[in-house]
Amino acid sequence: MTRPETIAFALAALTLINALTYALFWSDKRRARAGRWRVKERTLLLWSAAGGWPAAFLAMRTLRHKTRDRAFRRRYWGVVVTWFAGIAAVIYASR
Repeated sequence: MTRPETIAFALAALTLINALTYALFWSDKRRARAGRWRVKERTLLLWSAAGGWPAAFLAMRTLRHKTRDRAFRRRYWGVVVTWFAGIAAVIYASR
C-alpha cells in the first residue's frame, strides 16, 4: 500500500508540473502574438508528457493556442494516450 506522504508528494509535483505547463503555453501564445522567439513545440510536448497534459489541454482550449497545428495536436494526443496506457498498465500490474 502507498504511504500518504508519497501520494501527497506526487500530487504536489503534478500540480507544479501542470502550472508550469500552462505558463509555457501562455508564454508561447504571448510571444507568437508579439512576433518574438517561441517556445519549441518539443518543450511543450515534453512538459505535457511529464504530467502536464491536463494543463496543456486547458491551455489549448482557453488560450486558443496550437489548435490549428494538426501535427502538434496529433503528437499531443499521442502523449495523452501514452499516459492512459501507462496508468492502465500500473493498475493491471498492481492486481
